[in-house]
Amino acid sequence: MAKKRGRKSKRLYFTEDTELAIVEYLASEDQALRNKIYNERIHYSFYKLAENLIHTFKFYYTEVDDLEDLKHEVITFLLEKLHYFKVGKGKAFSYFSIVGKNYLILYNNKNYAKKKGKADLIEVDTDDNILNEFDRNEVRNEKVEFLDLYIRYMDKRIYKMFKKESEIKVADAVLTIFKNRENLEIFNKKAIYIFIREITKEETPIITKVVKKMRTVFNECYAEYLETGYIYNHE
Repeated sequence: MAKKRGRKSKRLYFTEDTELAIVEYLASEDQALRNKIYNERIHYSFYKLAENLIHTFKFYYTEVDDLEDLKHEVITFLLEKLHYFKVGKGKAFSYFSIVGKNYLILYNNKNYAKKKGKADLIEVDTDDNILNEFDRNEVRNEKVEFLDLYIRYMDKRIYKMFKKESEIKVADAVLTIFKNRENLEIFNKKAIYIFIREITKEETPIITKVVKKMRTVFNECYAEYLETGYIYNHE
């Protein structure tokens, strides 16, 4: 009888020792010791984290010819932000995953905008398969529990966040899509903007403005959810 294979860890590169190494790095004032800790116990973890973020979320709009260069840009950014990590406020893995992903979102969107110029988001080629405001992979991979919390959070705050009727209609349409997320294939299509526009009869600039604001709150809420398991007020 064949033996069952044990489940492989999906995160062997960012271990408890990595977490401890970061604590020790931040606690030390000896630069030589810091360098040793970083080179021997942190660098590889940052390298693999950067690699996984790039490929998991398909951040392929780059200014560099080789993705290795992009990985090292992410690592440099993580190192620059290392001192902002607050020991005891959550896992280092969660913190640096968010920091790295946010850097790549901004980097990817900036280079995507360069590529497409000022073209209307509705005109994005299907081959590019990009959902600019709510990353489809991000949405698909979020836990059901978090999305339910986010929807409830936004339902209670739409009228505080948006004052114009046109903006409220757009925000409500986005939440309607989330509430019916069993049809997640919609997140794979550039047609999401067209879909929202058909529901609301609003123009793309208004849709873009509202979705950007909702995405900002989405990212803030998810960062807090990773840290605490809950979503508190952000006002």
